[in-house]
Amino acid sequence: MNGMAQEKIIFTGPVGAGKTSAIAAISDVPPVRTDVACRGEERAIKDTTTVAMDYSYIQLDDGRRVHLYGTPGQARFDFMWELLTRNGLGLVLLINNDHPEPLRQLDFYLDAFADFIRQTGVVIGVTRMGIADRARLDDYQARLFERGQVYPVFEIDGRSGDDVRILVQALLAVLTI
Repeated sequence: MNGMAQEKIIFTGPVGAGKTSAIAAISDVPPVRTDVACRGEERAIKDTTTVAMDYSYIQLDDGRRVHLYGTPGQARFDFMWELLTRNGLGLVLLINNDHPEPLRQLDFYLDAFADFIRQTGVVIGVTRMGIADRARLDDYQARLFERGQVYPVFEIDGRSGDDVRILVQALLAVLTI
């Protein structure tokens, strides 16, 4: 992990999964946000959505500064996904378990970021558990098994700094293996 360009973690996932909240929960400074008012179906989920990126950073115990970038959740902004992942260290994938088809979302984002994940690593945080109980953590693990993939999966609250730090620490551990 030499150079600042590589000290970058990307947060991605669908609209409403908690990317903006997760970055804010662990940031050392207030994050830069590019939110605009939601339109269409997204308005039923939340009032605003990220259209370019969220950005902040954290200082690790060893003194390294890790930059945190949150992608827009909508596929129409996928050009930003490629830009933001360049020289990235790894991926934190957040999935909204309250979505009608959270496992389909998991598949979509794992496929969309497949090249980046192969070169780096990924951890998965499942948010909004217990609201609609669309899937259990076992269901996520079973889907990964079907795909021939083994990644850490955690139930998290994206507003909890402790939960988000666990994801970051797990990602850093995966990257050192």
